[in-house]
Amino acid sequence: MPDRLPGEEPPKITTNRIILWIVVAGVGLYLIGTGIAGIIAKAG
Repeated sequence: MPDRLPGEEPPKITTNRIILWIVVAGVGLYLIGTGIAGIIAKAG
């Protein structure tokens, strides 16, 4: 069963959703960066 009716507009991207994605991406990049830094530090 579809979430939307055939003629209905797709949901708009809100400012809150953009902020949420920026925060989530920032946390992900931080975790990846610290992981790579830890691998480099352990290898050296």
